[in-house]
Amino acid sequence: MKHYISIRDLDRNQIDHLIDRAARIAVYGADAQPLKRKILGLLFFEPSTRTRMSFESAMLRLGGSCMNLGGVEVSSMAKGETLADTIRVVSGYADTIVLRHPKVGAARLASEFADVPVINGGDGAGQHPSQTLIDLYTIHQSMPLDRIKIGLVGDLMYGRTTHSLAYALTRYNAEIHAISPKGLGLPESLKHDLREAGCEVIEHDSIEEIIRDLDVLYVTRFQRERFPDPASFFDVAASYRITPSLLQGVKDHLILLHPLPRVDEIDPAVDSLPYARYFQQARNGVPVRMAMLLEVMQ
Repeated sequence: MKHYISIRDLDRNQIDHLIDRAARIAVYGADAQPLKRKILGLLFFEPSTRTRMSFESAMLRLGGSCMNLGGVEVSSMAKGETLADTIRVVSGYADTIVLRHPKVGAARLASEFADVPVINGGDGAGQHPSQTLIDLYTIHQSMPLDRIKIGLVGDLMYGRTTHSLAYALTRYNAEIHAISPKGLGLPESLKHDLREAGCEVIEHDSIEEIIRDLDVLYVTRFQRERFPDPASFFDVAASYRITPSLLQGVKDHLILLHPLPRVDEIDPAVDSLPYARYFQQARNGVPVRMAMLLEVMQ
């Protein structure tokens, strides 16, 4: 039984296989209803639009169906049922479970109690493997993944998408530029792991000093609750905002990614520029997650 809990569980060959399978699906589609009569259980204990709906779309396109737990307040967890018991029960109803949970390690715990495959749809500030595969696939559409120079911008301390992507990039000898305000940089433990894996990590407190050297700029939102007051949040957010003027002089092949949702960190005027790939990135969620579902359910 295969689970997708952390991108660290996958080696380069496994990642490349999923990227290639997603690319074939995007071009040719999947065989007629290969997951007919299969059921996907969606257990989302945090808000989600793209992850939940793209998994649902992927499953429907493969001929299967979905069950949605709904909000915690209408489930037995509101009565005190443990996550482990919920997973045991839902394992009897579904053929695969996608779990999003606010606590780091929740997906790993779920995999220990599940009788069916578990896919981590995001666990707190931990991992988000399906989003990372989407990110890598989107980059791969524009350039080879090996030895890219990538800038990670935003809340790098708590952002699970950047943590997950950073680990994956070690498989491709990437040069990572971590761009964030003081106090929101990459966790020390993560930087240690990246450097142990031979990945170069360079830290910056401004985008301007590095943006013209980058192949990929990966932007994430700042979380207001991390700041002591609204004024300090808006000051920081404004200084890291991506605008058309900031992109002047960048490499012609630069691509701009964002896992979405965005708030103010990317000026809407950037959307029409050739660098913007974040809506394509969101669309790529369907073929990538179709590939993942086929891997665990066929």
